[in-house]
Amino acid sequence: MNRFVSAPWELFVGWRYLYRGKRSRRVLVGLAASLAVLAAGVAWTYGLGQPSPVGVLVLTAGAIGAVVSSLLCLLTVFTTVSVVGVVLGVASLTVVLSVTSGFQAAFRDKVLGVNAHVLVMKNSQDFHEYRAVEARAKALPGVLAVQPFVFMEMLVTRGKGELSGVAIKGVDPARVGTVLDLPQHMIDGEVSALAVREPGREPPIILGKVLAEKLNAKRGDVVTIVSPLSGRDPAREPTDWRLVGGPPRTRKFQIAGIFYSGFDEYDRRLMYIDIREAQDFLGQGDVVMGVELRLANVEQARATAHALDRQLEQELPRASFVVMDWQKLNENLFAALRAQKVVLLVLLTLIILVAAFNMVAALTMMVFDRTKEIAILKSMGGSSGGVARVFLVVGTVIGGVGTALGLALGLLLCSVVSRYGYALDPRVYLIDRLPIRVNPEEVVLVGAITIVICVLTTLYPVYRASSLRPVDGLRYD
Repeated sequence: MNRFVSAPWELFVGWRYLYRGKRSRRVLVGLAASLAVLAAGVAWTYGLGQPSPVGVLVLTAGAIGAVVSSLLCLLTVFTTVSVVGVVLGVASLTVVLSVTSGFQAAFRDKVLGVNAHVLVMKNSQDFHEYRAVEARAKALPGVLAVQPFVFMEMLVTRGKGELSGVAIKGVDPARVGTVLDLPQHMIDGEVSALAVREPGREPPIILGKVLAEKLNAKRGDVVTIVSPLSGRDPAREPTDWRLVGGPPRTRKFQIAGIFYSGFDEYDRRLMYIDIREAQDFLGQGDVVMGVELRLANVEQARATAHALDRQLEQELPRASFVVMDWQKLNENLFAALRAQKVVLLVLLTLIILVAAFNMVAALTMMVFDRTKEIAILKSMGGSSGGVARVFLVVGTVIGGVGTALGLALGLLLCSVVSRYGYALDPRVYLIDRLPIRVNPEEVVLVGAITIVICVLTTLYPVYRASSLRPVDGLRYD
């Protein structure tokens, strides 16, 4: 008796309540079939060649079937149902968080691919002291490169095609590669071609892949840039479009390269030219729109922008500058992504809560079903705390096994989706592939949330079992 009481009998009894015992032949056949389907899906998805949707579906079905069949081989049906509920909730939450994190990372990479880390602009249109701003920016710690730029909204056409609205950015060909990641996105031609001006030929221009397809243009073709506002009288109202002094200004450019960033907004509208050509086309002299900086650590962008803003305010007080980091420039986009991620986290946590309530029901039924056994345990010297630990072990095992299998299934699905490369409509989602990014911190967070929920939901069945009196269980025997 003493040896029975002093031994960890709670673990033994708890496992006995969970253990299935005799395995049926149908369960073993189902396990073998699920493992065969899983192996076929793995070979289909991770084998040679591009994965197909059918292979992804086969692998997913095989993985879920293998999980359910394996649980049925070891655990009772009630326990398996509870565990599967936790598995599906954890797997869904893991996949969704990885997708939302992937969208955040993809948008960040795309934005930083064609934009600088810090921008300095002026409230007025007379930014002529940009060289002084460049000198002060270069002196800041962590600043790798600086360049001025001109940005203008124009129209572009090729031959007799329709006009298309574009955004043209004038950059320094010698420094653009040190500030932007444009050279890495070139699929035809080189960025250095912007600096090559051959006599008798149109100045070079670089445009996005989607825009090139829209214009049916390739490298070497000539496009025409139209400035729709050059013929307007600036003294008139913005809605008065009467021309003054002739038609809008136009200029021909020769396509020297095509880039593809994967961000539809840029690939469809953005064009690059030499900053001197942009200044000459605008006819405003040696004036720029802003100065952009590249930093050694992008996470220091906000601190660097704040430091530069204070320095410019002290040393150039007459000029009204606006200093923004890349996060502030795209604040609405990333704020929406963060809010979406929080909402999805809350909603999908409800799935885990539903599974947890299912577990409460299963454990409560187990307490009612084992009333006689609980009474015998207490009559043999088992304490209320020991009985409570029995069902706490049961709930913890259900939560722990469900969490582990759910995380494994979720990570497997993330790997499959990432390998498959699910295509998206870039006109809707701005990017062309479904991004997946697994953050270890989020995986740990999902596991911790699930374990806490599962432990808390066992408290009521544990209380019911521990408060049962031996006489109540043996009254009619």
